[in-house]
Amino acid sequence: MSERVHHPDADASDDGQTPLEALEAARKRFAQAESAIDDHGREAVTNAASAYRDATDLLEAYIDRATGTGRENFKAYIELEGKFDTLVTSLSDDLKGRTAFEDALEAIDKRRLSESDFERAHEALEPAAQYAELLEERETAREAIANARTAAAKRRRQLADDIDEHERLLELATADLEAPVEDLREPIEAYNDAIESAFEAFRLEASAREVFALVDRSRWYPFVPYELPPADLATYIQEDPAGEYTIPELLEYADYSRSKLSHYVESADELKRKVATQQTYLDGIDAEPLTISWPPAEAGVLQRKIREIRPFVARVADEDVVAQLRSLRRLTTDPEFDYDRLQTAAQAVDQLTPDERERLADGRIADELEALRRERDALEDALEDALEVEDPV
Repeated sequence: MSERVHHPDADASDDGQTPLEALEAARKRFAQAESAIDDHGREAVTNAASAYRDATDLLEAYIDRATGTGRENFKAYIELEGKFDTLVTSLSDDLKGRTAFEDALEAIDKRRLSESDFERAHEALEPAAQYAELLEERETAREAIANARTAAAKRRRQLADDIDEHERLLELATADLEAPVEDLREPIEAYNDAIESAFEAFRLEASAREVFALVDRSRWYPFVPYELPPADLATYIQEDPAGEYTIPELLEYADYSRSKLSHYVESADELKRKVATQQTYLDGIDAEPLTISWPPAEAGVLQRKIREIRPFVARVADEDVVAQLRSLRRLTTDPEFDYDRLQTAAQAVDQLTPDERERLADGRIADELEALRRERDALEDALEDALEVEDPV
């Protein structure tokens, strides 16, 4: 079993921030961006930013067409000047940075423009650029919150898994590692050996159709996890006379030549198509779904498992094996046997690594669990605070 090591900083970003720190930083950045906009007035900033974008869009649209000495260049210049003048004239007198738009218009108020004139116009607009930058910063901060929330939600899911794992380890810490788990292991292993031998005999004696009927019945029993056969194979076994052969016989026949196989089945080609292509599945039909795993489940779960597999066991094995199964069930309810104590000890012995035993003994698991819970609670509070970010005006 591989060692499981706790990495508290496993989810830190490249800049060293944890998801919680990144989310709090993004919220702080957004709040600062909102505050900067509020200092100027939201409507005022929005209007100034809109005017700035309109002005720069005009300049970008005409920089290639309106520079030069040609007739079309002059025509484009006239269009640009007219549109820019209309833009500036439409601006309210109290618009933030209004003077910058007037200065930009003056920079292009010539009979002929060069690229340097457009550069001067852009420079003239710089005082108004700050308002567009305020909105851009707020949008960037909003995106940072969205990204941080995604990372924080992922971390919260990981924390839930880690907390579950630590709680499970603490439950195992109560186990009596000196308990005589062999008293439980031996009857389970004896039953498993018996049902495996019985099932192998059943495969050798029962027709494939009988085995498939048993497997098909398991679909109604969650604790009897047989894999159902492919539909075409199930139909073939159910309807073709070849279904009367045992599974080992069918697997043997699948290796025969067509001429030799024709002595045993009506259609050699069909058997090869249906059986030869499904050898892995057919080989895999065994007693495993009817066995009891080690370490065993809790008493209630094992009782249900035994209740569901019992009819299947009775079908493939004799009364002695069924009696072994009944005995296992009685162990789960016998107060003198103390099943819960042995089951918990078996789980602990099987599942706890040396590192986990050491961390349980010195209290580190409990400390880690408390830290994980604090981080989870802080993350949930931060996610709740970041749940609603005001839409831009």
